[in-house]
Amino acid sequence: MIPYEEMSVPVTGGELAALRWPSGRSDAPVAVALHGITANALSWGPVARALDGRVTLVAPDLRGRAASAGLPGPYGIGAHADDVAALAGALGGDRVVLAGHSMGAFVAALTAVRNPGLFGGPVLVDGGFGFPAPTGLSADELLTAVIGPAMERLSMTFPDRAAYRSFWRAHPAFAGDAWTPEVDAYIQRDLTGEEPALRSGCRLEAIRTDGVDLFRAEVLAAAGDLPSGATLLWAERGLMDEEQGLYDESRLAAAGQPDTAVRAVRVEGVNHYTVLTGDKGADRVARAILEAVR
Repeated sequence: MIPYEEMSVPVTGGELAALRWPSGRSDAPVAVALHGITANALSWGPVARALDGRVTLVAPDLRGRAASAGLPGPYGIGAHADDVAALAGALGGDRVVLAGHSMGAFVAALTAVRNPGLFGGPVLVDGGFGFPAPTGLSADELLTAVIGPAMERLSMTFPDRAAYRSFWRAHPAFAGDAWTPEVDAYIQRDLTGEEPALRSGCRLEAIRTDGVDLFRAEVLAAAGDLPSGATLLWAERGLMDEEQGLYDESRLAAAGQPDTAVRAVRVEGVNHYTVLTGDKGADRVARAILEAVR
């Protein structure tokens, strides 16, 4: 895992924490990378390594997660978009490239649409295109349908860090050589509390609000309003490493992607997690970011 710096910027209600992987060049382009709904900034560590100093990569812990867990509501995709715009403004530079994974892709799309002068077309990683919410489901039922076992984890406690590691190592998405020291560091950043009652640092209120907000009309429409240059990298396999991923050609067609300016690219041999944390996925995401900054 390559070294990073801790930083924070003022946002509504307090300070937004972020990790910065600096380039060795003072004139290097800047990319802001946004994590998924129950993830944290260190999920972007493998991409930072793949970028190899060609870009300064800054990844925030989004409001209600990890080192930004103390930030109060209101939560929601729009609140994240405001935080990201504040972060980009604090970083300076002529233009910042946005990248987002899963929920972070929806945040990236909305941020870019709301702030066209700050951002070009973002890199969306297995997210950003959605569908109207099924009717008749409660907020928690809707979230369980969207993120599955990740929702259950938020109410669990763990006696020590080794137990949390074992919980994650049993996840099908991280089987075999998909588990790496970078993945371990990423999942450990999520923990808070004291032994023997460690728990996820994600604030349940934030997860609930953000999950439901993914189905709001403005959020669903954002990807369709993106300018040319935006890219969607979609994983061949799903959250549990199942054969059916979140997207395929028919699902993208149903979501209206072919009628947008967003270029869709299938990434083979990866799942929803390893499209970001595995070497193959991280290399492809890094390449898309480099294409965007050019």
